[in-house]
Amino acid sequence: MLKTILMILEVLVSIGLITTILMQSGRASGLSGAIAGGAQALLGKKKGLDEFLGKVSMVLAAAFLIITMLITVIE
Repeated sequence: MLKTILMILEVLVSIGLITTILMQSGRASGLSGAIAGGAQALLGKKKGLDEFLGKVSMVLAAAFLIITMLITVIE
């Protein structure tokens, strides 16, 4: 029963993780992105949505790792 709940939760977390990663904008767009993106990263100009999505994806990745380890221990 617990294993089934954890597997369903893992599927939901993985779908959320995939969604948040795909919603983030790319870090570089060719040569112009490398020049402008490096300057923006140096000066700290980052989009608010990308920063939020980055934090959400880190939390979801940690949850995915923990749930996967729990499923492995339960088996």
